Amino acid sequence: MGVFARGMAMGVAEVVPGVSGGTIAFVTGIYEELVTSLAQFRPASLGEALRDPRGFWRTHNLGFLLCLVAGMLTAVLLFARALVHALEMTPTVVWGFFFGLIAASVVMIGRARSVRLLGSIGVLGVVLGFLSTRIVPGNLDATLAIYFIGGALAVCAWILPAVSGSFLLLVIGIYQPVLTAVSHFDFLVIGVFVLGCLVGLMSFSRLLNYLMMRVREPLLALLTGFMAGAAVRLWPWQFQETLYAPDAWAAATGEPARAVATLMAMVAGIFGIWMLSRLEH
Repeated sequence: MGVFARGMAMGVAEVVPGVSGGTIAFVTGIYEELVTSLAQFRPASLGEALRDPRGFWRTHNLGFLLCLVAGMLTAVLLFARALVHALEMTPTVVWGFFFGLIAASVVMIGRARSVRLLGSIGVLGVVLGFLSTRIVPGNLDATLAIYFIGGALAVCAWILPAVSGSFLLLVIGIYQPVLTAVSHFDFLVIGVFVLGCLVGLMSFSRLLNYLMMRVREPLLALLTGFMAGAAVRLWPWQFQETLYAPDAWAAATGEPARAVATLMAMVAGIFGIWMLSRLEH
């Protein structure tokens, strides 16, 4: 149930652009097991599954992975439509919650890194993360090939703490079409997208596992900085890529700032990530 709950939290996180399921995996203590398990998959895995199903299940840690995926799929199916509605009706509250969540994640991940690495590689990550927020979302034609490519890229981002798969879909220009396909059960689009995810997963997880074994601390310092720099995109009161205080934002957009509700949502996000981090122990 603990792994299933982590999966649900990761699924909810990945629905929202700017939030990474990898971050949830990291602060809840399953990140390295996740990367190591995914890295076991390779072209020869199919033959191994046919020869020795029980050994395949054990060596690929399928009990853990399937439970995690079940939690993610449950969360996406239950909450995708609700999140779309909430982003339309009360966007500042939703963004406030995830801003608090990511801010708390930066602190929790960063405090375990050395000051030297954070002061060098971490600063580089902050710069790269901030530059990523300046990328203008694209508007590609949503063909099946684009869904396949988008799935392969998004799953690479999903594995990394601090990098959002949903944000990459937003950059490509297929975030809304994918969300619509999920909420309306368009199985053709979902199938092509998932196939792209599987190809990307088998390719990237082995590289990431190699880096985690060789340069774990510098890599995590870089990703911590990247997450801090990219958190700017989640600030709830922004308009045309400019950050505002609540009152100024309301004057600029003509929309209610919902300052109290949004600040409460930020606190809820901080508390939520703290509660999730307790699962690590």
